[in-house]
Amino acid sequence: MVASEAGQGAQTGPVLGTPDDFPERPDGPARRGRFVVHLVIAVLVAIVAGGWGYVMWASKGDTEVIDQVITFDASRSDTVTVTYEIYKPSDRAALCRLRATDVQHVEVGTREVTIPAGEGYVRRTDRLETSAQATSVHVHYCYLV
Repeated sequence: MVASEAGQGAQTGPVLGTPDDFPERPDGPARRGRFVVHLVIAVLVAIVAGGWGYVMWASKGDTEVIDQVITFDASRSDTVTVTYEIYKPSDRAALCRLRATDVQHVEVGTREVTIPAGEGYVRRTDRLETSAQATSVHVHYCYLV
């Protein structure tokens, strides 16, 4: 008896209706206006992404100079000796900054060195005076002048 009572009020058509039950979507200015807004947003996002890419590329600096620390001797508390290599165009001079840091990564010594034009590969050994015991030395920056 329950099955026959349930069958009396059963839905005969689709629950959400048929396409004829809904009006046509307008293809007017409102729809075109949304497309223009989305297009403007897409263009702005592309400009911002391109600008950010340029900023990241430009902040890397001049990659024409390659530097590498070979060895350093930090056995004394007032000086550190560093041996490093510089690769650069032979017709340009370079300015490099050597930096010594302590165990807490605090700068304890620095020196700027000018590499003259004439050689593309330079291997140098320089001494930096330090205010405390250094634990590491690196070439902080090196760029063409």
